This record gives sequence, C-alpha cells and structure tokens, in this order.
Amino acid sequence: LSFTGKMGIDLVAGGRRVGHNVRKAPVSQDVYLKLLVKLYSFLARRTDSKFAGVIAKRLCMSRLNKAPLSIARLARYMKGKEGKTAVIVGAVTNDARLLEVPQMTVCALRFTEDARARITKAGGECITFDQLALRAPKGSNTVLLRGPKNARESVSHFGHRTTVNNPHTHDAVKPYVRSKGRKFEKARGRRRSNGFKV
Repeated sequence: LSFTGKMGIDLVAGGRRVGHNVRKAPVSQDVYLKLLVKLYSFLARRTDSKFAGVIAKRLCMSRLNKAPLSIARLARYMKGKEGKTAVIVGAVTNDARLLEVPQMTVCALRFTEDARARITKAGGECITFDQLALRAPKGSNTVLLRGPKNARESVSHFGHRTTVNNPHTHDAVKPYVRSKGRKFEKARGRRRSNGFKV
C-alpha cells in the first residue's frame, strides 16, 4: 500500500499550542532553590499532598510568575485567619502605608529587610520553606497566597487577542508614547488605509 499524501497533525490528541508546558525543574542555578524543589516534589510524591505539589510547581516558575506580595496585602488576606501560616512562593515586601502590622507567621522565599523587621517586631515570625516542611509537610493550617502578577507597569500596555466578537484589542490600553492623541500610534495596524486595522 503506497501512501503519497503528507501526514497531518493530530490536533485533537496533541492540540495546536506548542511550548505551554509546566517546568519540571527551575531554570535558576540557586542550589538552595533546587534543594527545596527536591524536598517538595518528594513530599508531593510520597504523601499524595496537593499542597506540596503546588509548592513544588511554583518553586520552578519564572521570576515573573513569582510576584512579590506586600505586607499590607498580606495583612488584608490574613484577616480572620489568625493562627494560620501564610505561605508565599515569592518575596514579601514592606509597605510604608500600612501603619499597624498584625501578628502573623509568614513563610516565603525571601523577605525584604524592612518587611522582616516589621513582622518580627509585631510578634510575628518569618520562616523558610524547609522549616515549613517540618511543621506542616502537608500544608495543614496554612493559607497559600500569591502576589499580584499583573500589577507590573508593562502589563498596562498589553492588549488582548482579537476575536470576531471582541475586536477592541487596543481600547483602554496604555500607549508606549507620551500621548493618546491623533498623531500617536494611529498609523499601520490602526487604519484601513495603512496596512490593516485592529
């Protein structure tokens, strides 16, 4: 049997998107981070703990996906959850606008100097992930938190993909130029007469 036609791609089985995979190891060369990944992936495998699996996955994420969380936001999220440990796979930063820091136990990858000082002064505790693994290997009595990933300035310049139902890709998007006037970012790609319009 001879088959001359070219084989297609099985879109149902493999899908169309390429490269959208979950990291199995961190790109960073930090030995301590690698040890943490080893520890939490072991816990996830041997204890069937979803918490440890999520921590292991987030430890491998890029820096952009490990957004920092300020102590003001942290205090807001921990309201009514006294006695629980806040867990952040990322940095905890200070916020001068927060006047009173509540007492809380926080586990994070990193604390800024001021944030650590203010948490400990309030009678709280700053712990590391290896300490957390000894205290709560399965994540009992913890609150898993994340920093605001889309709070970066650059995100305000991003549009969204254009669909048939929603063509307004560039509406309410911050321009890369000083003004949003008639003369700025209004040529190719924004007018039918200049290439195309979105």
